[in-house]
Amino acid sequence: MTNNTWNRAWPLLAVLGSVTSLGVGTSLAKQLFPVLGAQGTSALRVGFAALILIAVWRPWRWPLQRAQAAALLRFGVALGAMNLLFYMALRTIPFGLAVAIEFSGPLAVAIYHSRRPVDFVWLALAVAGLALILPLGSASGAGALVLEPVGIACAAGAAVCWALYILLGRRLGSIPSGQAVSLGLACAALVVVPFGVAEAGSRLLQPSVLLFGLAVAAISSALPYTLEMLALRRLPPATFGIALATEPAIAALMGMLLLHEHLSGTQWLAIACIMGAAMGSAVTRPAASGQSAADTAAAS
Repeated sequence: MTNNTWNRAWPLLAVLGSVTSLGVGTSLAKQLFPVLGAQGTSALRVGFAALILIAVWRPWRWPLQRAQAAALLRFGVALGAMNLLFYMALRTIPFGLAVAIEFSGPLAVAIYHSRRPVDFVWLALAVAGLALILPLGSASGAGALVLEPVGIACAAGAAVCWALYILLGRRLGSIPSGQAVSLGLACAALVVVPFGVAEAGSRLLQPSVLLFGLAVAAISSALPYTLEMLALRRLPPATFGIALATEPAIAALMGMLLLHEHLSGTQWLAIACIMGAAMGSAVTRPAASGQSAADTAAAS
């Protein structure tokens, strides 16, 4: 492989590595559910991720104005609610389908801000995908999990929070990205940790659980964010968006390999529709409205 080929390939590989790392980390996190529950697992992941990123970025180096602090707090609340609701959805919904439903949040934001005729094609494709997922209690195929109303509602809530996270994140342009995400995660931890403590209590302090939680936070937050930041400096927004849109499929594969969550053909088709909508939106999105690092960091 020549240097030019490698220079073009590695940023794309970095995004795919980020998505894969997030999928592996979340799949590992779900294995803590029998011990900590969804809320306890989410608290451990978000709490450790905040500590890791604060140690890396040292956000106290930049002063904050009162208005910036208030904006960061709102951003962090949306981020915390998104993580909490997503993990609660994973209790009854396969990983890949939960990610597919959650993807409707950022997709809706992208289509709303563009609103060109071609965007109605991507909207129709996304709606078709969601329609294939949403029939309750109709999961079919060997090993397929039944989709329960509460799980779907939690995934939909996570989608709404992801949309708010993007909109609120775009108001943090005057704050360095490392400071915004590290302090945003710290605020998110203030939202999530009380729920985790209420559910898991002292089980959160078991040494083996703490060590496992630290590994999950590194794999599902610190590493993906670092890879995305490296890739964003080299990739056009459209290419970055296309690579990121592979997340539902990779999540479904991780769920199948690590969690034994087998989807039906209809459910795979639904994921393909939503991925197609996300990729199409990324390709046709005006350059001025491309996703920023804050739109994707620490998501899911």
